[in-house]
Amino acid sequence: MKKRGLVFFTFFIGVIVLSNAQENKRPNVIVVLADDIGVGDISYYRNLHKGKVVLETPNIDKLANQGTTFTNAHAPAALCATSRYSIMTGNSNYRSPKPWGVWSGYAATEITKEQISLGRLMKKANYHTAFLGKWHMGMSFAKKSNPNEIYEIAGKKSNINVDLSKIVDGGPATHHFDYSFTLPSGIQNEPYAAFENSKWYPLQKNSEIAFVDEVFMERIGSELEKKAGLGDSNWNPSEIGPLLANKAVNFIADKAKSDKPFFMYYCSQAVHTPHMASEELNGVKIAGTTPSRHMDMIKELDVQVGMMVEELKKQGIYENTVFIFTSDNGGLHVDGDTWNVGHEPSDIYRGKKNDPYEGGHRVPFFAVWPNHIKAKQTVSYPVIGLDILATIAAAAEYKIPNTEALDSYNLLPLLTGVEKKPSRQNILVQGGTGREAIIIEGDWKLIIQIDKKDQTNQKRKPIALFNLKLNPTEDEQKNLIAVKKYQKKVKKLFANYNQTRDSKINTGKHF
Repeated sequence: MKKRGLVFFTFFIGVIVLSNAQENKRPNVIVVLADDIGVGDISYYRNLHKGKVVLETPNIDKLANQGTTFTNAHAPAALCATSRYSIMTGNSNYRSPKPWGVWSGYAATEITKEQISLGRLMKKANYHTAFLGKWHMGMSFAKKSNPNEIYEIAGKKSNINVDLSKIVDGGPATHHFDYSFTLPSGIQNEPYAAFENSKWYPLQKNSEIAFVDEVFMERIGSELEKKAGLGDSNWNPSEIGPLLANKAVNFIADKAKSDKPFFMYYCSQAVHTPHMASEELNGVKIAGTTPSRHMDMIKELDVQVGMMVEELKKQGIYENTVFIFTSDNGGLHVDGDTWNVGHEPSDIYRGKKNDPYEGGHRVPFFAVWPNHIKAKQTVSYPVIGLDILATIAAAAEYKIPNTEALDSYNLLPLLTGVEKKPSRQNILVQGGTGREAIIIEGDWKLIIQIDKKDQTNQKRKPIALFNLKLNPTEDEQKNLIAVKKYQKKVKKLFANYNQTRDSKINTGKHF
């Protein structure tokens, strides 16, 4: 009997080990969303176009070389919050109740608790889930005067009746991220504080909630980017990057020992203004080591990425990790020192963040998964940031319901070489505060003006037509909207946009 018991015990342990090994065959997944990084900010892309490289991004470049790079990748919108909604849900912005974005750290989120999001998806797939960095999709706090009531935005007045001790609703925890280290509005706006697992994270032992205004920011060598408001009394944007990067490294180290894979959505603070890079990160000096403060932030982002890759390799799990890198919108054009040395954030493209031109929504995008995704491969077919959701769902072997993530296209067959050409006919992108809509179909791009006074977004007018096959440095300098021979093209693209948007048809592909 004892012998039989020993045999059974050995068999039982063997089954557990086998089951864990099978579970671990599914890859870990890391998605890095940079903030305001343009195609030209990454030297790998700059080299593709044989442009002048002022600043090398060695860690990002090395990683890109080990996977598939998309040379025709777009953010869902030319602005941050709108893009983040689409990436998180796999739905185009026009499906949101607030299609032009949620701009306050105190606004209620427009992502419902029922719909699929990155966190909910990967949690359902039985992954450990983590969110780190800039949220910027709305969340709720209680009133300081009445903890049983949700605080509502005070308009132009200062938001001071807010209890910042914890996030009450709408943040990462609501959307099934097991662990979170959150900046509600990034480093540029109130509340100027960090939250770990929904609770306020004091930046120093003597931290307290204080009022952050112009004088406060001047004292730490910065400027007030947006609105004065409540925050940590030790708030300093230059210290946020190291905090995020080290939290990410710690999460990787901790979950590498687990019997199930992890998913980490890392939304870097870099390279959004205020441009205050860390003095040093991972033994690398950063602040003041490049020609401009903007480029200091790019260097810091590159070191952050390098830290994550280094930890994956140290833990022996790099080979079984899907790593996706992209940006929330096009690059910034705000730094004179950057221009003076010839650095081009938008690379060869016209425009910048907030513009409907390619520079406003063209972004770097690459994916790495050793021995699965083809290395040193470039793909010129158009892709968009909201494709991330369906792609990582496929990697996690999770089937998304057809009623969810309606515009997310699974790129995994394209990445692995199974699919030679995507079947999608066009992509729809959104501009910025100018309220432009964009449809790109083949080599053609139509920009559509949405009437700013029309709350229904039904009043639309085509305002620009471009042939993107022309010389990339000139393709958006020649507006063909009034050329007689292209009127059929204008009508067709405009009709396709309206039909896609108004019918609310599913434009994605999950498998």
